[in-house]
Amino acid sequence: MRRPWIVGMAGAVLAALLLGACGDPESAPAGAPPSAAVPDASPTTRQRAATAPPDDDTDAGAGAAKPAPKVLYLGDSLATENQNVLGTFLKDDLDARYTSAPYSGTTLCDYLEGTADRSLVPAQDKAAALVRRLSPDYVVLQFWGNSWDYTPCMDGVTYGKARTEYFRRYTAAAEQLTEQIANAGGTHRPRIVWVLQGPDPMTPDRVRRVNALYEKQAKASGDMVADAGRAVSPASDRYAWTQYLPCTAYEREHDGYCTQPGRALTALHHDKDALHFCLSPTTSRPRPCPVLSPGITRMAREITRAIADETS
Repeated sequence: MRRPWIVGMAGAVLAALLLGACGDPESAPAGAPPSAAVPDASPTTRQRAATAPPDDDTDAGAGAAKPAPKVLYLGDSLATENQNVLGTFLKDDLDARYTSAPYSGTTLCDYLEGTADRSLVPAQDKAAALVRRLSPDYVVLQFWGNSWDYTPCMDGVTYGKARTEYFRRYTAAAEQLTEQIANAGGTHRPRIVWVLQGPDPMTPDRVRRVNALYEKQAKASGDMVADAGRAVSPASDRYAWTQYLPCTAYEREHDGYCTQPGRALTALHHDKDALHFCLSPTTSRPRPCPVLSPGITRMAREITRAIADETS
């Protein structure tokens, strides 16, 4: 048995702003990215895991050990670039069965069923549809909070133009998405992992409020958070943006992770992209990050740790 990795490729990167499909919510781009209005209606399996999960007929004598968790990862362009690294950590550390289906440029409402006609996510990859099909133990949600005009299900509501309505809509979508995932899971309701975001270089208070919304929703529904954003924030200020942070012990011990070893610093962002964490330049077609990137590794390790704590 092999694990599918479904890679959503809808949406595109706005090169002029160098912030990709997630961006400054204060000002929408002049026009939608070329492919944003026409998402891939039939996303195909792009990559498959190299190792198989344990056989279903595992010896009864191993019953004391918990089964490997099944993890579903959904999100926007940050999840798109993170997905391969997170999958590697989850498989290596937890022997997880892992599926990813992120779509760049999306927000929570894109994954709601009933929005297929005005969404960047096709019906077969809505959160509830995937939960019914895959029966995951965990659904990891990583959303920056996109609200540009080309995110159709937000109906033109943006943080820059209508902050109160933006948060009202975002809160409602979080509640609806939780309910749809729970109902789709039935008697095997998956645990939702809300990933807290890193500092916003343009509008710092927006991410602070989005994270608070995630924490409130997780508490209300008995779910959990993974503070991946803290791993890419200065120790002195959780919401202060920075391009570089001191190298961790892990980064010093692994070649390439401490990008400036002489200064004991590592880069979180490419020089021309203040938002994404891939150290390779963004492209017009979103993709998993093709190069080693410490910021992505930090976030993936924190998400993995959060799930590991729950399964231990």
